[in-house]
Amino acid sequence: MSLLFSVGFPTGMEGLTYPIPFSDPETLVEIAQYSEKLGYHSIWGNDHMTTQHYVRAEFPVPPRFWEPLVTYAFLAAHTTTLRFGTGVLVLPMRRDIVVTAKQIATLDHLSNGRVEIGVGVGAYREEFEALNPDGQVHRGDMVEEGVKALQLLFSERSASFDGTYYKFKDVELYPKTKQAHLPIYFGGNNPNHLRRTAESADGWVPAGLPLETLRRMVQELKGMTEAAGRDFSKLQIAPQYVVHLGKDQESAVARYQQSQMFKHFESLRKSTLKGQAGTKSEDINLVGSVQTVVDRANAFREAGVTHFLGLFFAANSVAELKDQMQMFAEEVRPKIG
Repeated sequence: MSLLFSVGFPTGMEGLTYPIPFSDPETLVEIAQYSEKLGYHSIWGNDHMTTQHYVRAEFPVPPRFWEPLVTYAFLAAHTTTLRFGTGVLVLPMRRDIVVTAKQIATLDHLSNGRVEIGVGVGAYREEFEALNPDGQVHRGDMVEEGVKALQLLFSERSASFDGTYYKFKDVELYPKTKQAHLPIYFGGNNPNHLRRTAESADGWVPAGLPLETLRRMVQELKGMTEAAGRDFSKLQIAPQYVVHLGKDQESAVARYQQSQMFKHFESLRKSTLKGQAGTKSEDINLVGSVQTVVDRANAFREAGVTHFLGLFFAANSVAELKDQMQMFAEEVRPKIG
């Protein structure tokens, strides 16, 4: 399995990991086409429906959160080889799973089979509660059930499902996806996602895990996958990390700490990264000089990473983002693996 590299894409990152304004439609096309030009495998946008509390407190105007599946249908017409991934599609915010399946299958055809789907619970429970003020659900169970429903709709001629959160009867979803098998990943650091991935998915997408934690969890996933009778070598181990390159370690860290990306990672200490209170994000992620980032990325590769998925390039402008993408592609990527 060849090592893959892809770019975190600002469908839902304005105000979170990038300042406002940042991601207008023209910018989305520019970043996608530049990703393709530099030879990145794919772009991975995230899924937000409403503004998070800390973003409201910081910015006087709301961010622009673009729906990723519709955005990718637009970008498919502006690219030829670039693949499109959701990192992640928050299924608990998408209550009609049949409509979601129809959108995914349609996008797969319109892009000529260039779609990959990561799913997850979402980093901010406040966002789910804004959409479902009376909803009492276990979001992890809902995501797991949603994946089973999607796989059924993509494979069965006539599909019926009677779950706790999703129900449908005698649905003929046509056309099926253009790809004979559309990749589906579970995203998240919760250990429950290891079991879910081992049992039914094509890959696992954690975020910002320290090296030794990642190494341990990859071995746990390997054992679970083999116990489930599946081939572990076919799974993508696809963590997300922040990237910021500088001429030396000190200047890279200083610039990273001035970025909106740094503020975002600090906010995640209350949710996705709440188990990392004693660590600095710049010490975990791909932040530093070229040699530091090369060494750290190779250590992640040795720990089992097969896809550096949706690399979050820390930047406060589109020009800086493109510079970082180019530096990584030309100076780091050839030295990994």
